Amino acid sequence: MDNKHFNVLFLCTGNTARSIIAEACLNREGQGRFTAFSAGSHPKGTVNPHAIELLKRLNHETSGFRSKSWEEFAVPGAPKMDFVFTVCDQAAAEACPVWPGQPMTAHWGVPDPAAVEGTEPEKALAFADTYRMLSHRISIFVNLPMASLDRLALQKRLTDIGTQG
Repeated sequence: MDNKHFNVLFLCTGNTARSIIAEACLNREGQGRFTAFSAGSHPKGTVNPHAIELLKRLNHETSGFRSKSWEEFAVPGAPKMDFVFTVCDQAAAEACPVWPGQPMTAHWGVPDPAAVEGTEPEKALAFADTYRMLSHRISIFVNLPMASLDRLALQKRLTDIGTQG
């Protein structure tokens, strides 16, 4: 299982910041073993400019990011997901579509940096903190010994990662 390629979907409500940041982090850190996607239950249609600015500053490729609906990943012909992670509190409480192949799921909620009101430095700090939390969780995730974990043990590990700061 360690040599297998995995598809991962990060879900949030608006698909403007947290899920986009998670997608960028996993596509960089998991290169070769993981392909990350992101979507929203109620996509806003645009990616938050603070998220794009942060990702560019950290040398992430940002040209392909767009705010999109999770429905794109629940239709025939869409990539089969191995893992689906919610990264905001609202998405965890919403009814998710039935995913083909029964992917592993977990909630990795983080505060919404786009909701922070204040000065530009305060907003930038909120986005940087979100990046730090998600990057840390993704680093743990990509280093899990997938081949040696049964489904139940893997599910526990995925859930536990969501509590990491």
